[in-house]
Amino acid sequence: MAMLSFEKKYRVRGGTLIGGDLFDFWVGPFYVGFFGVTTLFFSILGTALIMYGASLGPSWNPWTINIAPPDIKYGLGLAPLKEGGLWQVITICAIGAFASWALRQVEISRKLGMAYHVPFAFSVAVFAYVTLVVIRPVLLGAWGHGFPYGIFSHLDWVSNVGYQYLHFHYNPAHMIAVTFFFTTTLALSLHGALVLSAANPAPGETVKTSDHENAFFRDTIGYSIGTLGVHRLGLFLALSAGFWSAVCIVISGPFWTRGWPEWWGWWLDLPIWG
Repeated sequence: MAMLSFEKKYRVRGGTLIGGDLFDFWVGPFYVGFFGVTTLFFSILGTALIMYGASLGPSWNPWTINIAPPDIKYGLGLAPLKEGGLWQVITICAIGAFASWALRQVEISRKLGMAYHVPFAFSVAVFAYVTLVVIRPVLLGAWGHGFPYGIFSHLDWVSNVGYQYLHFHYNPAHMIAVTFFFTTTLALSLHGALVLSAANPAPGETVKTSDHENAFFRDTIGYSIGTLGVHRLGLFLALSAGFWSAVCIVISGPFWTRGWPEWWGWWLDLPIWG
């Protein structure tokens, strides 16, 4: 009931970026807006094209469905629909849907009087996707360098690209990205565990407060980042993981073409080794 009463304050006109009052509407509890409409359009069209592409293949097995990008010979041009053009149109639909969803988040934030942390965070994930299917292929000169849409085919692409550079885990940006991924898991698991331990006391005891939570980490590691601070830290760690994962792939090929173990030659050549 508390949320329903709050919605009366939230469902006010305004805050839209495009469309004004014409698209300022809800469907049930969901705000739609202009970008909600475009999200649905691109999502439905892209999904339909994936189904069409699957119908052209040898099997409807969801593990083996594969929508491949154009052959390298097509460069950055348009390819025939059945020779990679389908992948190009689906990619446009995906970017349109993701960008629309982010802009819809902006409109909701404006209605609620919130800052834009959520759409910004979502945009980092969109940036990582666009890096793989647009930025890196453009830098390499062909759409064929994008990854295919499919489960096994995508996994094969990841494996093959990794082996092109011998040991991809020697990529320094990959190391940074993986470190942020693991640290995100560590920090947010500690945070979630702390909140649950405070909010779920033993039978007969009262629910603990943030003072207890701060005291736990002060006693454990000598410092507590605080309730607001841990969310800022979690956001920073998660966005850094996504950002550096995009960096690690975009520098592989356009800026570094040899095996990544060779990159570490600068370390071995330092004069400190005598």
